Amino acid sequence: MHLRTLVLTTLATAAVAFAQNPITADSPYQIKYASNLAVGDSFVNISNTGSRGGVVLQSGTSASIGGSICANVYVFTPDEEIVSCCSCPVTPNGLVSLSAQKDLISNPLTRGTPTSIVIKLVASVPVGGSCSNSAAGIGTETLAPGMVAWGTTLHANTSAAAGTYNTTETAFTPAGLSASELSRLATTCGFVAAQGSTFGVCNSCRLGGLGGTSSTL
Repeated sequence: MHLRTLVLTTLATAAVAFAQNPITADSPYQIKYASNLAVGDSFVNISNTGSRGGVVLQSGTSASIGGSICANVYVFTPDEEIVSCCSCPVTPNGLVSLSAQKDLISNPLTRGTPTSIVIKLVASVPVGGSCSNSAAGIGTETLAPGMVAWGTTLHANTSAAAGTYNTTETAFTPAGLSASELSRLATTCGFVAAQGSTFGVCNSCRLGGLGGTSSTL
């Protein structure tokens, strides 16, 4: 009985400690939303501060470059159904981007195409110089610092003519990542991968940044 209590207490303490890791601007776990996707596109831009370490003089775009991280992307509907997941390498000082319409919701696992989404990013260390399947296999031992991200979304402009939308861009919000949340992200993405089809697999990042402009409908 005492051993069982000790084990449970240890696990609970570990989970609390994991959730209370210091939160910085380049924390491994970051979150944002995108809305009004039926009106226009939203964009995600991701870079790598290099704070993971291991940065070398060699330049390139693959996860084998020293100091690279994997940006693991998880997309959910407002009622928590997973839409898609994927991952892409981000080298130190590099810049990659994703389109909500063309990359994140173009091939949803769920029925229908959502008009608003929650986007969660988790940075991890490349395994064997690759980010292949890292979104489904992520664990606490592979979390990495160094990721910074920004995203745009459309908001209705109530001060202008009806149907006018303006683009806003803000940084993703760094947050504490609990062990249970990390497990859920990996498990749901693993379910997507286990389907054996391309549904629910978002497109990988492209090089460079994407922006947005005001839209009128």
